[in-house]
Amino acid sequence: MSTDRDESLPARDVARAFGAASHSYDAAAHLQAEVRSELLSRLMLLKAPPQAVLDLGCGTGAGAQAIKKQFPRAQVTAADLAPPMLEVARRRSRFWRRIRCAQADARELPFETGSFNLVFTSLMLQWVRPLDAALREIRRVLKPGGLLLASSFGPLTLQELRAAWAAADEGVHVNDFIDMHDFGAALQRAGFAEPVLDVDRHLRHYADAAALMRSLKAIGAHNVHAARRRGLTGRHAYGRMVEAYEAQRGAAGLPATWQVVYAVAWAPEALPGHGPVAGEALIDLQQLRGQLGRRR
Repeated sequence: MSTDRDESLPARDVARAFGAASHSYDAAAHLQAEVRSELLSRLMLLKAPPQAVLDLGCGTGAGAQAIKKQFPRAQVTAADLAPPMLEVARRRSRFWRRIRCAQADARELPFETGSFNLVFTSLMLQWVRPLDAALREIRRVLKPGGLLLASSFGPLTLQELRAAWAAADEGVHVNDFIDMHDFGAALQRAGFAEPVLDVDRHLRHYADAAALMRSLKAIGAHNVHAARRRGLTGRHAYGRMVEAYEAQRGAAGLPATWQVVYAVAWAPEALPGHGPVAGEALIDLQQLRGQLGRRR
């Protein structure tokens, strides 16, 4: 169990926000589906089918379902902090493609050391504080030579909304997101072999600020920062934010940037010079960088 203390994103509030969005999530999470699809495409880097897979922060279970379809013989575990999300994920599971579901805090995973060949986590790690604690746990539950595929939001995410609120008051209205270089450094601190990271940028447009707010609430991604203002935001502050945001309006509407960081990293082999055991996959670093480069 980690001794780190960082309650800037209280786990209880994160779980409550995403739990409340469990029934609206799939209909609203278009960007999340795109990012998940991109991350799933990187499964082609595996040279051997994994025997045991963890989808960490599984949400409604779409990623776990896709992995089970691609690797029907693998034992796939879907884990999430929010019980209502897991209820939706359980309903995706079928007896011929059974997925195990488990409630779990990424900072203290309820799995034995060396349980998985692959950990897949899409757009979850930005909701965990401290990140180092989660990455150490992921490293712990990976088998030697196991693979981590991860995506997270970068610091430019919702920069337009952040700037609009900054013009309105001094409160915290948008969650903080980790920089790619800090993410890479955290992976190395957690004991992963040379991580490979790259960044993508998505620009979405909304009819108005209220439409963006509704979209964020529908996917559970609204502000849960511990320093956020409790209760209703004042009418005047909200009006100033809307006015500042409207100044950024373009022909397509109000812009909202989503910066996505992708990471691929390996758990080192337990003993130098030993090859992977059955079910594990080793991928050449230069080969991976070349394949990712050709995808861009």
